[in-house]
Amino acid sequence: MSAPPLDHRPPAGIPRPTGESGLRRELGFWSLTGVAFGGMIGSGWLFGAYYAAQGAGPAALFSWPLAGGALILVGMVLAQLGATRPQAGGMVRWPMQAGGPVVGAVISWGVMLAVTSALAAESSAIVQYAERYLPGMYTDGALTAQGTLVTVALLGVLVLLNWFGVALFAKVNLLVTVVKTAVPLLTIVALFMSGFHTGNIEAGGGWAPYGWPAMLSVVATAGIIYSMNGFGAAVELSGEARDPRRDLPRAVIMSITLVVALYTLLQLVFLLAVPESSLGDGWQGINLSSPYGQLALALDLGWLATVIYADAVISPAGAVSVFVASGARETYAAARNGVLPRSVAVVHRPSGVPRRAMLGNFAVSVLFLVPFRGWQDLITVVGVLSLLSYSACAVAAGTFRASDGQRATWTLPGLRWIAPASFVVSTGLIHWAGWDHLRIALPMAATGVLIFVVRHRLRPGLGRELALGMWLLGYLASLYLVSWAGSFGGNELLTAPWDSVVASVLGLAVYYWGVRSGVAHQARSAEPEDAGDADAAVRTEHANLADHDGRSDGDGHAGHERRTGPAPEPAG
Repeated sequence: MSAPPLDHRPPAGIPRPTGESGLRRELGFWSLTGVAFGGMIGSGWLFGAYYAAQGAGPAALFSWPLAGGALILVGMVLAQLGATRPQAGGMVRWPMQAGGPVVGAVISWGVMLAVTSALAAESSAIVQYAERYLPGMYTDGALTAQGTLVTVALLGVLVLLNWFGVALFAKVNLLVTVVKTAVPLLTIVALFMSGFHTGNIEAGGGWAPYGWPAMLSVVATAGIIYSMNGFGAAVELSGEARDPRRDLPRAVIMSITLVVALYTLLQLVFLLAVPESSLGDGWQGINLSSPYGQLALALDLGWLATVIYADAVISPAGAVSVFVASGARETYAAARNGVLPRSVAVVHRPSGVPRRAMLGNFAVSVLFLVPFRGWQDLITVVGVLSLLSYSACAVAAGTFRASDGQRATWTLPGLRWIAPASFVVSTGLIHWAGWDHLRIALPMAATGVLIFVVRHRLRPGLGRELALGMWLLGYLASLYLVSWAGSFGGNELLTAPWDSVVASVLGLAVYYWGVRSGVAHQARSAEPEDAGDADAAVRTEHANLADHDGRSDGDGHAGHERRTGPAPEPAG
């Protein structure tokens, strides 16, 4: 007698890993790997090694593996969330589902800002390198008015690539990823063969001319975290993966590992290929607007410079395309979280693309180009805001695991310690960004609470929701105070390494506070609804937001676009 077939369905009451209505499940392992890897090979390879060397000297060589190890921890948590709860914009949706609407509002707002500023950063990188052929685009470390207009037009073209569906985007992205990966590899080989200036280490002041803490600081400020953030794009597209449980974890871990190896080699060849004569004022004295292109010309590798300048369009353009696709899903999810008007949470049915969210991101990214008119001005803010979303997802993973009935859905061994470790690692990376950047980025994220309160000030149960989300506000406040008092651009009331120790201890305490609040939120969400219960009214409103369907598009053509919600649970 044959054994009965295994039932792989999750326990009752747990969302099934199905695609959301209107979104098409067309992405396999190689497409997901291409999306993740392609998102990490953008302007980061063109600028990351240069700014890291400026900030930390040869010690920057160790910054890439450090960041990679940290992000593998983060990636393991995100991959499990995406595999067991696949949905578009998951990094925005999971914190709300686990911790409540206040947490969802802060993370939604922060992720939206990160996505739109990343679009602006990648597009500006293309124009910055194009200065060699199009003079007048980039002057004195910032885009000119003409350069800004060209950047906006370029971004508009890349939005069109994603306009017609995720399948077309995935095919084009996979091809672009293959092409743009070849150029960094060619650069590594060519610079290796051009010879090494082994005296660069001593000429620049030794391995750590600016102190070993600088090795930590450049992880955020030189664009190292920013360069690797692209792996999250595959997670955000988990709702459109054919088999997220099998393919997503492998795609995330493989892409991070390959990118760390590539970027570490790029850093090594940059450090040893810079002419020793240019280090008279140390690594901070180097001034290159297009680092690898100018370095190739200095080494009489004109053919390589030509290839690099061409790739300076292809690599960031490919990354922008990835960010347009994943960012649209994140903004779509933010609208479903109630941070944006409900009309944004719409999917265009023929293409399966959240076009309104995509257009909104385009508009906001254009606004970012006005106050932040250069690559390095943008990337640190992007990194900090992205790390905040990683922290919240770690708490979400801990919450889902701790909640009754959830354990059967988790397949990641060691999640009990991986989730808090991921949170602490993210906390450290945020702290190392330094006071000058955190005093801007953290208040920007906290603005999400004000937006939420203004939009929902009249709804019942708001006070209790704020109480359940207080752990995240406490987290932002503690990061702000420790950074102000710390050694990374702060007042040095806490000297290194004690400021990092304090940040880590506070982070671990906040993690368990967040999980405890999340479990309380889960318990409240499971309570039977009562028509006279204010909390039940809030839950009903959330359900209406998630499940509302069938609204016509802006032109009155019902059925061309629709608001999407979770797929209905089949009977039995």
